[in-house]
Amino acid sequence: MAQDIWLLAQKKGWEVMAFTRQVLDISNFKQVKEAITTIKPDIVINCAAYNYVDKAEKEWEQALLVNGIGPRNLATICERQAISLVHFSTDYVFDGHKSTPYTIADLPSPLNKYGATKLQGEIEVSHLTNRYYLIRVSWVFGLRGKTEVNFIKKLLLWSKDRDKLYIVTDQVSSPSYTEDVAKAVLDLIQTGRFGLYHITNSGYCSRYQWAEWVLKKIDWSGALFPAKSEDFPSSVLRPTFSALDTFPLKSILGYELPTWQDATERFLRHWLLT
Repeated sequence: MAQDIWLLAQKKGWEVMAFTRQVLDISNFKQVKEAITTIKPDIVINCAAYNYVDKAEKEWEQALLVNGIGPRNLATICERQAISLVHFSTDYVFDGHKSTPYTIADLPSPLNKYGATKLQGEIEVSHLTNRYYLIRVSWVFGLRGKTEVNFIKKLLLWSKDRDKLYIVTDQVSSPSYTEDVAKAVLDLIQTGRFGLYHITNSGYCSRYQWAEWVLKKIDWSGALFPAKSEDFPSSVLRPTFSALDTFPLKSILGYELPTWQDATERFLRHWLLT
């Protein structure tokens, strides 16, 4: 996500300064204060996150430092300096018990420690500053970033050396293509309409439906089988239905993000050329 935002912002002619976690640890208040007060940016966009859902159960302190304390530090300094803050959260703040997409008015109820730490980050940001854009995304995928947290990249790797794949049908959400989300976020910033938003591609699907669609597109010759989450034992609960309703984003931006199918096709087109 960070790289797509950085690239698009540069194309817009914005002056952008980007920091890796090796250079700036957002859980370190002193470092955050020094960086922001020295640079004096118009806006801070926080893409830092601890995204390892399973590991977070044991490494919850590290997850909380990045997902909760880091946003607290950013929000505190941004408020003092009258700087706007963009912070990303997740569909995993919800328990998945609904059968219709979650709206920004639905109350969070995370099932696991990863979701709990992300919710804490939301609370810190929304309580410590008024100049925030709090963006929930779900099932994030893009050309850049870590393969281990990108379902489509993992699927493409699996398809290269396996002739059978078992993908769950009971996990449903809204895919979010980083290029599309980046555009929407930068457009949202320019409106000055602070608040909580859900930003995903249009529509939702199960992991199985998404995999089926991708594997057909790449003419995979193997066999795809439906599975249940219980077929893959895990101590970590995940929401079964966490699709996000993006209302009122369309009325603010003047457009709706492309469908997840359109976004995935564009991803594949670029991925297969690399």
